[in-house]
Amino acid sequence: MTPPPAVAARLDSVPLALPAKTSVARNKAPARTDRPFKGIALILLSTVFLGTSDVTAKYLSSSLPSIEIAWIRFLVFALIMTPAMLPGTPLFALRSSRPGLHVLRGAALLGSSLIFITGLGFLPIAEASATSFVSPLFVTALSIAFLGEKVGMRRWIATAVGLAGVFIILRPGTSAFHPAAVFPLVSALAWAGTLILTRMMSGSERPITVMTYSSIVGVAIVSALVPFVWVAPSWHDIMFGILIGVASTVGQWIVVLAFRYGDASVLAPFSYTQLLWVSILGFLIFGEVPDRWTILGAGFIVASGLYTAHRERMRRSQLIAVASEPSPNA
Repeated sequence: MTPPPAVAARLDSVPLALPAKTSVARNKAPARTDRPFKGIALILLSTVFLGTSDVTAKYLSSSLPSIEIAWIRFLVFALIMTPAMLPGTPLFALRSSRPGLHVLRGAALLGSSLIFITGLGFLPIAEASATSFVSPLFVTALSIAFLGEKVGMRRWIATAVGLAGVFIILRPGTSAFHPAAVFPLVSALAWAGTLILTRMMSGSERPITVMTYSSIVGVAIVSALVPFVWVAPSWHDIMFGILIGVASTVGQWIVVLAFRYGDASVLAPFSYTQLLWVSILGFLIFGEVPDRWTILGAGFIVASGLYTAHRERMRRSQLIAVASEPSPNA
């Protein structure tokens, strides 16, 4: 159970109802709200798109360098966000009070994508994805330092159970472990940084602003690198590259929206469900059949996510119960 002081702290942070203002700043971002189940639903939806993007990237890794795949992805990303870059249009979204955080987020997002795609050239898609699922542990730790979130012991245990599932799948120290697993691990750290930066800006920046800056930063960095590894792509490669860009952009957009509704340490474990989608697509496209260790590890991962949802439901019930009690000074 959440200690009473933590409950009081959460209640004290709830804003009081104020008279409606006659005018609202046009570019002001919507305020963050505590609706974790809506955030969880959005995270689950995002994994479908992000899983599709990852599987397609693995498919292309046999014919194109990872930097070129990332370049196509971010070029499509930037083209989709072009209307938000044009001054004088209703969608213009480059006004920001936190440009430094936008640059950091764009670089972290690119780093996560580029490093993960590199790992896909050496690892099965399910194994690479499972390794990257260590990111919720990074997010849980970073959310305490950078977001001031309160993480209870039971939530730590649930996250650790999910991490145990990842280790069951990878089996480090055995012949089944591939040294290239370091790529998804580093990618997971970069992705955790991306999520933390998203949460830091979610109360002041609109989702379209976050996405636009990430596309600009990403395409600018990777465009400087791609000439050194350029391989002429076929029309087949281009079409799949466009699919990667569209799927990843939609997935990222949903992630930005999700973090308006819940704490990073609550939402992050549900990214584990991406393992289901990449396993299905990996079987259909590459003929990769998850072994018993993958299935066992996935069971730990699912259990971790379900328990986290249960604890969040109990926490919210506590908050409602305490809030409904009359004040002794009334």
